[in-house]
Amino acid sequence: MKTPVQDIEFDAVLPSDKAVGGKTPDPFVALAARLMDTVFTIPGTNIRFGFDSLIGLIPGFGDFAGALVSSALILQSSRHSVPKIVLARMALNVLINAGVGSVPVIGDVFSVFFRSNARNYALLQRHAGVRRASTTGDWLFVVGLIIAMILVVALVIIGAIALLRRIFAAES
Repeated sequence: MKTPVQDIEFDAVLPSDKAVGGKTPDPFVALAARLMDTVFTIPGTNIRFGFDSLIGLIPGFGDFAGALVSSALILQSSRHSVPKIVLARMALNVLINAGVGSVPVIGDVFSVFFRSNARNYALLQRHAGVRRASTTGDWLFVVGLIIAMILVVALVIIGAIALLRRIFAAES
Protein backbone atom coordinates (compact mmCIF):
# COMPACT_ATOMS: atom_id res chain seq x y z
CA MET A 1 0.00 0.00 0.00
CA LYS A 2 1.30 3.42 -0.97
CA THR A 3 1.90 6.00 1.72
CA PRO A 4 0.04 9.27 1.07
CA VAL A 5 2.15 12.29 0.21
CA GLN A 6 2.53 14.64 3.16
CA ASP A 7 3.46 18.30 3.32
CA ILE A 8 6.55 19.09 5.33
CA GLU A 9 6.08 21.74 8.01
CA PHE A 10 9.00 24.13 8.45
CA ASP A 11 7.64 25.76 11.60
CA ALA A 12 10.04 23.66 13.66
CA VAL A 13 13.00 25.28 11.88
CA LEU A 14 11.76 28.71 10.86
CA PRO A 15 9.77 30.91 13.23
CA SER A 16 6.06 30.76 12.46
CA ASP A 17 5.37 34.41 13.20
CA LYS A 18 5.15 36.41 10.01
CA ALA A 19 6.00 40.01 9.29
CA VAL A 20 5.60 42.41 6.41
CA GLY A 21 2.77 41.41 4.08
CA GLY A 22 2.32 38.04 5.83
CA LYS A 23 5.80 36.90 4.77
CA THR A 24 8.97 36.29 6.74
CA PRO A 25 11.26 39.17 5.69
CA ASP A 26 14.32 36.94 5.30
CA PRO A 27 14.20 33.16 5.81
CA PHE A 28 18.02 32.97 5.96
CA VAL A 29 18.19 35.45 8.84
CA ALA A 30 15.31 33.63 10.55
CA LEU A 31 17.07 30.27 10.29
CA ALA A 32 20.48 31.64 11.31
CA ALA A 33 18.99 33.46 14.33
CA ARG A 34 17.23 30.27 15.41
CA LEU A 35 20.39 28.18 15.01
CA MET A 36 22.50 30.72 16.89
CA ASP A 37 20.08 31.34 19.79
CA THR A 38 17.22 28.86 20.26
CA VAL A 39 17.70 25.60 18.37
CA PHE A 40 18.33 23.42 21.45
CA THR A 41 16.30 22.95 24.64
CA ILE A 42 17.71 21.90 27.99
CA PRO A 43 15.79 18.69 28.78
CA GLY A 44 13.11 19.09 31.42
CA THR A 45 13.08 22.90 31.10
CA ASN A 46 11.87 25.59 28.73
CA ILE A 47 15.38 27.04 28.50
CA ARG A 48 16.50 27.31 24.89
CA PHE A 49 20.02 27.97 23.59
CA GLY A 50 21.89 27.79 20.33
CA PHE A 51 25.31 27.54 18.76
CA ASP A 52 26.21 31.06 19.92
CA SER A 53 26.31 29.80 23.51
CA LEU A 54 28.26 26.69 22.53
CA ILE A 55 30.95 28.39 20.43
CA GLY A 56 31.19 31.09 23.10
CA LEU A 57 32.76 28.44 25.33
CA ILE A 58 35.90 28.49 23.14
CA PRO A 59 38.22 31.01 24.87
CA GLY A 60 39.46 33.89 22.74
CA PHE A 61 37.67 32.74 19.58
CA GLY A 62 34.08 31.81 20.35
CA ASP A 63 32.65 35.24 21.12
CA PHE A 64 34.50 36.76 18.17
CA ALA A 65 33.12 34.08 15.83
CA GLY A 66 29.60 34.59 17.17
CA ALA A 67 29.91 38.34 16.65
CA LEU A 68 31.04 37.77 13.05
CA VAL A 69 27.97 35.65 12.33
CA SER A 70 25.76 38.28 13.97
CA SER A 71 27.44 40.98 11.87
CA ALA A 72 26.64 39.04 8.71
CA LEU A 73 22.99 38.84 9.82
CA ILE A 74 22.94 42.61 10.35
CA LEU A 75 24.41 43.11 6.89
CA GLN A 76 21.71 40.86 5.43
CA SER A 77 19.05 42.76 7.41
CA SER A 78 20.28 46.03 5.91
CA ARG A 79 19.08 44.79 2.53
CA HIS A 80 15.47 44.95 3.75
CA SER A 81 15.19 48.73 4.12
CA VAL A 82 15.67 48.61 7.87
CA PRO A 83 16.25 52.16 9.18
CA LYS A 84 19.82 53.02 10.22
CA ILE A 85 18.81 53.56 13.83
CA VAL A 86 17.43 50.00 13.95
CA LEU A 87 20.69 48.70 12.49
CA ALA A 88 22.50 50.59 15.23
CA ARG A 89 20.25 48.94 17.82
CA MET A 90 21.01 45.54 16.28
CA ALA A 91 24.73 46.31 16.48
CA LEU A 92 24.34 47.33 20.12
CA ASN A 93 22.65 43.98 20.86
CA VAL A 94 25.63 42.18 19.33
CA LEU A 95 28.13 44.35 21.20
CA ILE A 96 26.39 43.70 24.52
CA ASN A 97 26.31 39.95 23.84
CA ALA A 98 29.96 39.85 22.76
CA GLY A 99 31.16 42.13 25.55
CA VAL A 100 29.45 40.25 28.37
CA GLY A 101 30.10 36.97 26.54
CA SER A 102 33.85 37.53 26.80
CA VAL A 103 33.61 36.97 30.57
CA PRO A 104 34.20 33.23 31.07
CA VAL A 105 31.16 31.15 32.11
CA ILE A 106 29.04 34.14 33.20
CA GLY A 107 29.07 35.47 29.63
CA ASP A 108 27.96 32.14 28.22
CA VAL A 109 25.05 31.94 30.65
CA PHE A 110 24.15 35.55 29.76
CA SER A 111 24.18 34.63 26.07
CA VAL A 112 21.62 31.87 26.66
CA PHE A 113 19.13 34.39 28.01
CA PHE A 114 20.00 37.58 26.07
CA ARG A 115 19.72 36.02 22.57
CA SER A 116 21.01 38.91 20.47
CA ASN A 117 20.29 37.23 17.12
CA ALA A 118 16.69 36.45 18.04
CA ARG A 119 16.27 40.06 19.22
CA ASN A 120 17.72 41.31 15.97
CA TYR A 121 15.43 39.08 13.91
CA ALA A 122 12.44 40.47 15.83
CA LEU A 123 13.67 43.98 14.97
CA LEU A 124 13.95 42.95 11.31
CA GLN A 125 10.39 41.63 11.37
CA ARG A 126 9.09 44.88 12.83
CA HIS A 127 11.04 47.26 10.65
CA ALA A 128 11.51 45.57 7.28
CA GLY A 129 9.80 47.79 4.76
CA VAL A 130 9.19 48.18 1.12
CA ARG A 131 12.43 47.58 -0.67
CA ARG A 132 14.16 50.75 -1.73
CA ALA A 133 17.46 51.32 -3.45
CA SER A 134 20.33 51.57 -0.98
CA THR A 135 22.40 54.72 -1.15
CA THR A 136 26.17 54.92 -0.86
CA GLY A 137 25.64 56.54 2.56
CA ASP A 138 23.59 53.52 3.72
CA TRP A 139 26.35 51.11 2.71
CA LEU A 140 29.10 53.23 4.25
CA PHE A 141 27.10 53.37 7.48
CA VAL A 142 26.60 49.61 7.60
CA VAL A 143 30.19 48.75 6.68
CA GLY A 144 31.51 51.28 9.22
CA LEU A 145 29.21 49.86 11.88
CA ILE A 146 30.35 46.30 11.23
CA ILE A 147 34.02 47.33 11.28
CA ALA A 148 33.45 49.15 14.58
CA MET A 149 31.71 46.07 16.03
CA ILE A 150 34.55 43.79 14.99
CA LEU A 151 37.16 46.17 16.44
CA VAL A 152 35.36 46.49 19.77
CA VAL A 153 34.92 42.73 20.08
CA ALA A 154 38.56 42.15 19.12
CA LEU A 155 39.72 44.69 21.72
CA VAL A 156 37.59 43.02 24.41
CA ILE A 157 39.06 39.63 23.57
CA ILE A 158 42.62 40.99 23.46
CA GLY A 159 42.03 42.66 26.84
CA ALA A 160 40.66 39.45 28.34
CA ILE A 161 43.63 37.45 27.05
CA ALA A 162 46.09 40.05 28.39
CA LEU A 163 44.36 39.98 31.79
CA LEU A 164 44.48 36.18 31.93
CA ARG A 165 48.19 36.18 31.01
CA ARG A 166 48.91 38.68 33.78
CA ILE A 167 46.97 36.61 36.30
CA PHE A 168 48.78 33.40 35.36
CA ALA A 169 52.19 35.16 35.23
CA ALA A 170 51.61 36.55 38.75
CA GLU A 171 50.90 33.05 40.07
CA SER A 172 54.17 31.64 38.68
